[in-house]
Amino acid sequence: MVAKMSTHGVKRGLGAWRRTVVSRMRGSERDRGAGFVEYAGLMILIAGIFTLIDQLGLDGLISGAIGDAVDRVIGGGG
Repeated sequence: MVAKMSTHGVKRGLGAWRRTVVSRMRGSERDRGAGFVEYAGLMILIAGIFTLIDQLGLDGLISGAIGDAVDRVIGGGG
């Protein structure tokens, strides 16, 4: 036997879910806690990139390329 849910119950549940989502998107608490999580995620991403650059030995290559580009921009490179 399969249990049936009434369409009224489904509509009521969807309505409550929609009100919750809308209030979190537009309410005064919409970004509460998001700043810290986003900052922490960004720091982890940056640390991963730096670790990868260091492990692959690309730090000298990258600094040389940046130095060459700066020289070309300011006219120091022949």
